[in-house]
Amino acid sequence: MAEVAGAPRFDMRGVRKAFGPTVALAGVDLMVRAGEVCALVGQNGAGKSTLMSVLSGALQPDAGGMTLDGAPYAPRDPLEARRAGVAMIYQGLSLAPHLSVMDNIALGVEPSRWGLVKRDEIRRRAKAALERLGHGDIPADAAVGRLPPAAQQIVEIARALDSGCRVLVLDEPTSSLGHDDVRRLFDRLTRLKSQGLAVVYISHFIEEVKTVSDRFVVLRDGRNAGAGVTVETAAATIVSLMVGRSIDELYPHRPRTPGEALLEVDALVPGSASFSLHRGEILGIAGLVGAGRTRLLRTLFGLEPVRSGRVRLGAFSGPATPGARWRQGAGFVSEDRAGEGLAAGLGVATNLTLSKLDGLGPGFVVLPSRQDAAAGRWIDRLGIRTAGPRQPIAALSGGNQQKVAVARLLHHDVDVLVLDEPTRGIDVASKAQIYALVDELVAPAGAASRQPKAVLLVSSYLPELLGVCDRIAVMTRGRLETPRPAAEWTEHDLLMAASGAQPVA
Repeated sequence: MAEVAGAPRFDMRGVRKAFGPTVALAGVDLMVRAGEVCALVGQNGAGKSTLMSVLSGALQPDAGGMTLDGAPYAPRDPLEARRAGVAMIYQGLSLAPHLSVMDNIALGVEPSRWGLVKRDEIRRRAKAALERLGHGDIPADAAVGRLPPAAQQIVEIARALDSGCRVLVLDEPTSSLGHDDVRRLFDRLTRLKSQGLAVVYISHFIEEVKTVSDRFVVLRDGRNAGAGVTVETAAATIVSLMVGRSIDELYPHRPRTPGEALLEVDALVPGSASFSLHRGEILGIAGLVGAGRTRLLRTLFGLEPVRSGRVRLGAFSGPATPGARWRQGAGFVSEDRAGEGLAAGLGVATNLTLSKLDGLGPGFVVLPSRQDAAAGRWIDRLGIRTAGPRQPIAALSGGNQQKVAVARLLHHDVDVLVLDEPTRGIDVASKAQIYALVDELVAPAGAASRQPKAVLLVSSYLPELLGVCDRIAVMTRGRLETPRPAAEWTEHDLLMAASGAQPVA
């Protein structure tokens, strides 16, 4: 087996952490070398964030020890960890949007003399940190809040470098980046490796892990579940280590027979869209961020007005409210799970049944026992990990919250499922379960007893579209092109068409 060069930069041994009766870490080991990118992977709740919070000083371990460049390391808080050379960059960047780039880079460690901040020194150090990343073009005086997400991430990394970073932890760093920005991030990580940094890369995207990391470490249920050299390990093997069982096929695709058209769209504006969606098929929509995909879906579901064109859903034609769409047989899963997809203050059962309370009690009364029983059936079928139907939805992991959002559509028994980024921010095991569920919906076993559903799927994750869809349409600059069979597309072709660099044939 190939070995990665470099001395151990940090070493964590036997780290334990419990929150009351819940054991988050049960003796975890993690070592990363200087000049190495190590991917830390696992399902939601596997212990990744807890372990990195211990490393970055945000949590104190109950047991175990750490070393940094061979010396004992036990930070009491994140500032002490940062001063020691350990920085963690979270999925939600921790920047002050009203401050300038250079003030954000120096925040908390501003150079001063006699109580006066040395502004010239701050500017010089900020420019040096940005140059180290190859981004001296970012103005030091610019307000961070006015920068695009990719540039904000650069500022966050520059802040880590300015404080003498030796260990950089990136938590889902590509969640809000476009394809080109992801490529540039990988180039920056290569540059930081060459400078001797140890990088811990947390991601749910196995393809990213395969591309950017030298080694991987898998956590499962708060324990080490496996490790290896990334280039020598198949993606399916990494996923199997994460879930604790073999996954034969991440994207199941049993034989499908498209039937009647359930949704027909003709010259719809916004979207400049014309297409039909048939029972027993998955139609995917690809496109870059800002291309108009979400607006199109929201218009179809009645959340935004139709300016012109025609929409026919089953026997119903014309614009409609969201409530009417539910009654007509369509359900919508929003990309904004926290903001509008779920009611964070309510329980699992309420979120799951809220769109359809019929049959849960006499008249307008909802009996909790019936609601819990209805929710329990979907909890069992989708494998939703919850303490029970009454548990607050906010207490669930992202993957389990997403399963509840999808289960609401199944409880409502809609024929058309409109899914906007249904697997964003959830772990691979949860993705695999959702893929299998969607495949079963459009090609059910025992199809004689159950009618196939139709699925309209928007996703920024191209392997997902190619793996699960029957046809794919590309949206670029607010216009949806004619769908083509998925087999006629490659990732390269989809990206070229989405960026407008290559016209859709």
